[in-house]
Amino acid sequence: MLRRMTMTASAMMLAIGAANADPIEGNWRTQSGETAAISDCGGGFCITLKTGKYKGKGIGKMSAEGGGTYSGSITDPAKDKTYSGSGTLSGGSLKMKGCVLGGLICRSQTWTKL
Repeated sequence: MLRRMTMTASAMMLAIGAANADPIEGNWRTQSGETAAISDCGGGFCITLKTGKYKGKGIGKMSAEGGGTYSGSITDPAKDKTYSGSGTLSGGSLKMKGCVLGGLICRSQTWTKL
């Protein structure tokens, strides 16, 4: 009986955690085909590559701005340079953008939720 109650409580906690998860959290297919994981970390969202040449490398941190928009920093793992970053969530797509020189020069790519 106690075991059944513990299992039920655990299942409820998992369901509550999933319900409270931000839509940006999860695994994303990058434009180059790697998988990036976005997870809650310290009041924001950390981005870590899960596959590819740079597997395990943290490539960004974002904070929610509201309305499906995020801002923070993004790192190009090949150049190991960090840029001002932003993300815009639209359904199962996440448009990521990195900029330099106060937003004068930007590159963007679209990721797909897995």
